[in-house]
Amino acid sequence: MKFTTLSGLAVVTAFGAGTVLAHDHGDRTGWPESFTVGTASQGGTYFAYGSGWANLVAEELELSGGGEVTGGPMQNMALVHTGEAQFGMTTMGPAAESLAGTNPIAPGLQMDMACAMFPMYQTPFSVTALSASGITSIADIPVGARIGFGPAGSTSDTYFPRMMEELGVEFERRNGGWTDLGGQLQDGLLDVIAFAAGVPVPAVSQLEVQTDVNIIEFTEDEQAQIMAAFPVSEFAIAADTYTTLEGDARSVSMWNFAIANCDLPESFVKAVVDVVMSDNERMVNIHRAARSTLPENWDKNGVLMWHPGAAAWFKENAGADIPDDMIHGM
Repeated sequence: MKFTTLSGLAVVTAFGAGTVLAHDHGDRTGWPESFTVGTASQGGTYFAYGSGWANLVAEELELSGGGEVTGGPMQNMALVHTGEAQFGMTTMGPAAESLAGTNPIAPGLQMDMACAMFPMYQTPFSVTALSASGITSIADIPVGARIGFGPAGSTSDTYFPRMMEELGVEFERRNGGWTDLGGQLQDGLLDVIAFAAGVPVPAVSQLEVQTDVNIIEFTEDEQAQIMAAFPVSEFAIAADTYTTLEGDARSVSMWNFAIANCDLPESFVKAVVDVVMSDNERMVNIHRAARSTLPENWDKNGVLMWHPGAAAWFKENAGADIPDDMIHGM
């Protein structure tokens, strides 16, 4: 498969070759000279995390590579499936929908050429409002509230409106990048932002510096109701995540995985996984959400076929018991 550049997307970061390799990755037959990682909008965790590991891989493997702004998980599945991006990031919900052919970007297309590469972190779903709004709970959100759900087609935009409807909230739906939505909230153009992103979300951290905000948790009943209706699990946003929080905030979350085009050379993907997974401290320095980017979390993927290079790394280094029928081409 021929890999092309991401058409129509702004290149936000590109990294040149480094000079030192962490490991000898041996035969590079078939490796691309450059790569792109599909992330999401600026101001969100995907952008910071994805651009960071793209930089790390480019430096360690002496390649040209970088992160690119995209519409998030749904679009990343499409870009990686077609080979327009070598790598991307997705959550398990959008991944399952893409495999089933219900990705809204290309309805009916089963995106089975996007393979699992490595576990990233859990995406908590959380609600933020200005303190001046008086909104301190989901029940406080007024009828017709203007809610920003992130970029169209993102995990947040795909699931959070449904969650709000499940909880009986009536709202006007707004979309945009996280930085833009944060600005709109601060300017009074939005009442609420419903975030689905790894924490801390850069846009929320920025808002905290500029104004007083409320980070709104779910009640126990709301949490249970959402977990019964959607493919999410229990989660608590730790109190030290944001200066605004005085205690852990009750939430729900969905796992994120890095993905690779299934046709990429096995040795290349194995080398990329090795760079990312072999030193967690470096990843945490990129973004705190990477505290969960650990080899033992390989088992959080029950949706995507594994890229054979990634499967080999986890079998050799994490004792992963990945069955052959979950490995692409086996």
